[in-house]
Amino acid sequence: MRLLLVHPSALMYSEIFLRLEPLGLERVAGAARDAGHEVRVVDLQVTGRRQLRDEVRSFRPQALGVSLNYLANIPEAIKLAAEVKRAVPGCFVFFGGHSVSFVAEEVLEQAEGAVDAVVRGEGEPAVAPLLAAVRDGGVSEVPGIVTADGRGPAPLMVHSIDSPAPARDLMRNRRRYFIGELDPCASVEFTRGCPWDCSFCSAWTFYGRSYRKASPEAAAADLAGIREPNVFIVDDVAFIRPEHGDAIAAEVERRRIRKRYYLETRSDVLLRHPEVFERWARLGLRYMFLGMEAIDAEGLELYRKRVSPDENLRALQTARRLGIKVAINLIVDPAWDEERFRVVREFALAVPEIVHFTVMTPYPGTEIWHTESRRLTTRDYRLFDIQHAVVPTALPLERFYEELVRTQAVINRKHLGLRTAFGAARVLGRNLLHGQTNFARMLWKFNQVYNPRRQIADHTRPVRYELPLPQHLDVTDRRQLYVHTRGATQGAPGRRATE
Repeated sequence: MRLLLVHPSALMYSEIFLRLEPLGLERVAGAARDAGHEVRVVDLQVTGRRQLRDEVRSFRPQALGVSLNYLANIPEAIKLAAEVKRAVPGCFVFFGGHSVSFVAEEVLEQAEGAVDAVVRGEGEPAVAPLLAAVRDGGVSEVPGIVTADGRGPAPLMVHSIDSPAPARDLMRNRRRYFIGELDPCASVEFTRGCPWDCSFCSAWTFYGRSYRKASPEAAAADLAGIREPNVFIVDDVAFIRPEHGDAIAAEVERRRIRKRYYLETRSDVLLRHPEVFERWARLGLRYMFLGMEAIDAEGLELYRKRVSPDENLRALQTARRLGIKVAINLIVDPAWDEERFRVVREFALAVPEIVHFTVMTPYPGTEIWHTESRRLTTRDYRLFDIQHAVVPTALPLERFYEELVRTQAVINRKHLGLRTAFGAARVLGRNLLHGQTNFARMLWKFNQVYNPRRQIADHTRPVRYELPLPQHLDVTDRRQLYVHTRGATQGAPGRRATE
């Protein structure tokens, strides 16, 4: 069967700071190709809609799959689905991905026939059975599939994340993927899932708090096959298990793989296992993303981070000692007043680290989606991008965005623009010498992208597709939040996918 997979356009923050390789979509493509299907991929983050139209016209896909890890892309995806249906009558259209898994039924209804099915949960174990059922019948019986007739059997998880291998060769414009100065940058996955339960996050509810590890041999083999000099390790929390991080490091050393790395982790993991991060620093670890989320104990308790402000500060000191540059994330509460913004700005200017700011957003799949008492001020999917306020703000909305952009501008003042260009002249020169312009372009784009008038204007756009209203759920039994349940795995029936 001819399958066309599509990743939607980039979101607001991707216009500056990063543009990541769609690793999940590549793995789904690998699974479909392993099952004998002819697969093509179009990533609208790095190419235009014209190329997609040309691909649809020439390839004539029998099935179209759209990756929806972000709610903000749902209206674009529905429009795209309708266009493909008109161009290729009879094409089976399905959506899949993290965010759409939590609103599958509602999106199917909103699409008004343009979407035939939604895949809830992981795509790798679902895509081959789904395509077989499209050909032979019985789509509604495929695990994880939701159709207009309702939900089928519960979704399956892959027991081992060693396979399928990502079909990186299907990606055009690979040089367009980057994160900061790591340009170009590929992505790799060492583990999947998160055992923590932060109230604002849906990673743990999606995976049912499961945690799976790639074998060191498979992880190193994947790295060895990556042509880019830079790699983003996409794990929700890197090196939770120090012995696993050490085992992969040993394979990387044995194969003499030389890359520069960027990863995400937690302050308490870094403090417990600094020797693992020190080893990876010797292997090329240059950047680390720490989701601190708040600078005080009250905020950390609100988000159930299970770390203290002192631990966060000690983690920053540890990273500095190891020579690893840190990017911090802080969550902006819409309840902040001008004084709170001022305090946070002072913190961001006082530390040498990069400080990013995201707006507290109740997402479907998060605990606060069900427990947040404040009413949503909008249900426009496009505004659920962690850069817009979707609940009432203590300040007038216009003033809130002015303070938000003023606070975000700390990044611009410290780390972007002419000063950074001089400081990073060697990096810029090397990148430009190899035709890489992503990092150079981001240095001067901040004021174009982060603009209070733009953000206010986004609230005035006509709205056709809206999020469903949140339903009250007794979250004392958190299993009700899960997409995946432990034990439901492909290739190892009945086994727990937690080790």
